[in-house]
Formats: sequence, C-alpha cells, structure tokens
Amino acid sequence: MSASIIAIDAMGGDFGPHCIVPASIACLAEFPSLHLVLVGQSSLLEPLIARHPGVDRTRLRVEQAAEVITMDERPAQALRGKPNSSMRVSLELLRNGAVQACVSAGNTGALMALSRYVLKTLPGIDRPAMVTAIPTQSGFCHLLDLGANVDCSAEHLHQFAVMGSVTAEVLGMSRPRVALLNVGTEDIKGNQQVKLAASLLQQASGLNYIGFIEGDGLYRGEADVVVCDGFVGNIVLKSSEGLASMIAARIETIFTSSFTARAVGLLALPLLRRLQGELAPAQHNGASFVGLQGIVVKSHGSAGPEGFKSAIRRALREIEENLPQRLHGRLSEHLL
Repeated sequence: MSASIIAIDAMGGDFGPHCIVPASIACLAEFPSLHLVLVGQSSLLEPLIARHPGVDRTRLRVEQAAEVITMDERPAQALRGKPNSSMRVSLELLRNGAVQACVSAGNTGALMALSRYVLKTLPGIDRPAMVTAIPTQSGFCHLLDLGANVDCSAEHLHQFAVMGSVTAEVLGMSRPRVALLNVGTEDIKGNQQVKLAASLLQQASGLNYIGFIEGDGLYRGEADVVVCDGFVGNIVLKSSEGLASMIAARIETIFTSSFTARAVGLLALPLLRRLQGELAPAQHNGASFVGLQGIVVKSHGSAGPEGFKSAIRRALREIEENLPQRLHGRLSEHLL
C-alpha cells in the first residue's frame, strides 16, 4: 500500500497541540502507511511528541510555523495578516504537492478563506461547501452546507446538490437521492432562494432530485444527500450533536437511578455501547470542504483526541478514493 501524507494544523482548535499531537500519534499506530506533518510552533510540538518515545519519526515530522490563527479572528485578518500561520502553511504544503490532504480544527471562516485563496475551487464551483455524514434510521445522509456559506443563492444550492451527489457516489452510493431541506414538502413552502433552487434541480440532468424534505425526514433516511445553506446546516449539525449527547446522558441517569435499573442496565450494556458508538459525535467528526482543488477536512474546534482521529480518518479515506480528481471529472458532466 502506498504512503498517504497529511498535513495537520497542530495549533488549531480549542485544545491545540495537547489534543492534536496524541491524536495524530495514535493514528500513526492505527494506519502503518500513514505519514503526518505537524505544522506549528516546534518549541511546543517537540516536547509533546517526546512524551511518546516509541513514535516512528520517519513517519512524523514537524514543519515550523510561527503564527497562530485564533478561533475568534476575522477571516480577512487571517488571510492578509498572518502569512506564516500553521493553517496557511498546512494548505501551502497541500498546494505544492508535499502532502495529499490537510486537517484543521481551527477557525472555520479563516480555513474557508485561506483554502479558496491558496487552493482555488474546481472549475464550475463558486464556493466550496462543508459536508459530513449524519446518522439516520437507515444508515447515513450527507448534509451540506454545514456553515462555510451562511448566505447562499439558488445557484449555490444547485452546486452544493451536485457536489453532494457526486461525493456520495464516490463514497459508494448508487444514484443518491438528493433533497432540499425546507419547512415543508409542498411546492409552495419555503423562501425564494429554496424555490428557485428547486426549479434548477428539477431541470438538472443526471441528478436524482426527489424534492423538499423536512428535518424529521432527514433522520428517517428519506434522502441520501440533503442540501441547505450554511446557517441552517450548522444549526442542524450542532442540534443533532447536542441531542445525541443529551440522550446518552439521560440513558445513563435512568440506568443508575436504582438497583433494579442498574441490573437492567447491565443486561442492556452491550446494546447501549453499540448505540453510543453509532451516535457519538466524536465518531462522525470531520467535515470535508468539497469543491476545492485539494482535500481539506475541518474538525470541530471542541473535538477531543478521539474526535480529531475521526477527522484524520476521513481525510485518509478521501485520499484513498482520490476524491477531488473524481469529483472534478463528474462535475464537468453536470455544471460545465
């Protein structure tokens, strides 16, 4: 198996190197063909790496980047004012072909702006979109956009639908069902941009567009790709994660409330652990920026080591599937 090389923005996220370094080293142990480049302040990274004396340094190196983009920094400032940030250096390594993907838990707006500037978009794409897999009753649904584009036109939603459909196909779905997230399923429902987007998608050849879907239909698995603007998508994503965490906490409280409940809980423990594993936000962490000329995966800023490992795994799979090149080929059939 050929080596896969990923640049890690080691300074991003709420926890920075203290979370990212151990997560990265754990992924090296899990995937023997994986090579990582930790980008950031070497004076902070090297002591953290030294805590893991068994790590293979032929597969892990540090790329010095003196500047850090903070989580509350404006994208324009990050773009113009910090040319040596860990995020930008990571993306430049990807652009120059030194790595095959980039993973960051940093500022989403800055990552979007820098990705568009450094990598550029694929032909026919105005804006990249963030997409991830959401658990449903029947499997998974690809939801986009998740927050990269708060204000979207109907044409942007059309492009997101095409990118989501092609991504789902590349990842193994046959003729994925594409739907627009709306406040109702009737044609008269929704704002003007959603209605215009529906008209564009109805005319799109080669796209399995099935119409509008409501939020509960998403979780029932009524569509394989669900499209919305980034404002709505981010709220859906964060609400889903909060709900999953709340349900897990409530179940734990119920099964520890009495001796009888604890006994029942022990019997149900294998099933509960399976359910927790399927729904845990950390297991699904990592949203792809599709539409770029390169693989960029955004981890939640609040993700712990397990969550960040999931983001690295997603980037690795997209390398193995050659996602940008395959996406480029299929997009030309739909948009150009």
